[in-house]
Amino acid sequence: MNPLKHLEWPFFEDRHRELALQLEAWCSEYLHSGHGDDVDAECKSLVKALGQGGWLKHAIAGAALGGAAEVIDTRAICILRETLARYNGLADFAFAMQGLGSGAISLAGTDAQRQRYLPRVARGEALAAFALSEPQAGSDVAAMQCSAVLDGDDYVLNGEKTWISNGGIADFYIVFARTGEAPGSRGISAFIVDAELPGFEIAERIQVIAPHPLARLRFNNCRVAKSQMIGAPGEGFKLAMRTLDIFRTSVAAAALGFARRALQEGLQQAKSRAMFGCTLAELPLTQAKLADMACSVDSSALLVYRAAWQRDQGQNVTREAAMAKLMATEGAQRVIDSAVQLFGGRGVQSGEVVESLYREIRALRIYEGASEVQQLIIGRDLLK
Repeated sequence: MNPLKHLEWPFFEDRHRELALQLEAWCSEYLHSGHGDDVDAECKSLVKALGQGGWLKHAIAGAALGGAAEVIDTRAICILRETLARYNGLADFAFAMQGLGSGAISLAGTDAQRQRYLPRVARGEALAAFALSEPQAGSDVAAMQCSAVLDGDDYVLNGEKTWISNGGIADFYIVFARTGEAPGSRGISAFIVDAELPGFEIAERIQVIAPHPLARLRFNNCRVAKSQMIGAPGEGFKLAMRTLDIFRTSVAAAALGFARRALQEGLQQAKSRAMFGCTLAELPLTQAKLADMACSVDSSALLVYRAAWQRDQGQNVTREAAMAKLMATEGAQRVIDSAVQLFGGRGVQSGEVVESLYREIRALRIYEGASEVQQLIIGRDLLK
C-alpha cells in the first residue's frame, strides 16, 4: 500500500508532492510510534525538532516572519498532519498546536504581535496554546463566562478555561474572554497571555486516554496589557471561528493519517497471521473487512483534500470542512477498530501500534467541534 498515491490527484501542485516526499523521509528518520514516560518533555522536544526541520514554518503566515508563505496553505497543513499522525500521534499534536495556538496572531495580530511571537513559533522556540473552552462552554462558545474588564491600560481577566491543549507547557496562550460589547458571541475578545503573568495559574493537569499535555487554566485578577488584544474589541468570537476554519480540515487530515496507519498495520497482520491452515488474508471475511477499511480511507481523503483545495482557492468551506471532519474522524474510528479486531488479543495489548491508535483517535471526534456539531453545521447549511 502506497500512502502517497493520493498525491497524484489534481487537488495538489508539485510543491505539495515535494513537501510530502521530504516529510516522509524526515519522519522515517526521526519519528517512532510510541510515547515516552514524560509526555511534557517529549512534546517540547518534538516542537523543537519540528522547528529545526523547517516544518513549523507552514503553521504560520508571513514569509518575513519565518513562515512558508504569506498565507497559510491548507493543503500543506493537511499533508503535514496526515503524515505526522501516521507516524506519531504526539508529533501531529505538537505541530497542530503551534498552528492553532498562534493562528489568531497570523490572522489578525498587529505587526508588533506578529514579530514578537510568530518567528519563535516557527523555530519551535515558543510553545503556543488556544484557550477557548470552559467548564460550561465547550461547543456552546456563546455561554463563555471568563471575563476581561478594562482598567486603565490593562484588561483584568477572571475565570477558567479547560481542556486546553499544551496547558502547562505553553509559553503563551490565546485566551478568549467576555468583554461585554454586546450580548452572546458578539461580546468576546481575544488576548495573548504570556505564561508568566501574575494572576495566571495552571489549576489542574488533565490526564486523558492518549497522553497529551492538557490542563485547566485559572485567571485571578490577571492583568493583560491592552496592546495584547488581538483584533478589535468584541471580535474575538469571529476570530476564533476563522482560526478553527483553517485547522478543522486538518483535524480530518490527522484522522486520515491514523486510519492509513491502521490499514497498513491491518494488511501486514492479515498477510502474516497463520490461521486455519492459511493466512488471515485468505479468509473472505478478512478481505471484506479490509475492503471496507480501504473505502473509508479513500472517501475520507477525497473529502479532506476537496475542502483543503477549496479553501486555498478562497472559497467558503464551512460545510465542506464539517463534512471532512465528520466523515474522516468517524471513519477512522471504524477503521482502527477493525484493525484491532484483526490483531485479536494483541490488538488491545499496551504498546501495540493499533492499541495506541485506538486511544489516539477517540478525542478527534470531540475536539474542534464534536461530530454532532458538525452534523448541525452541515444540516443548517443545506437548509439555507
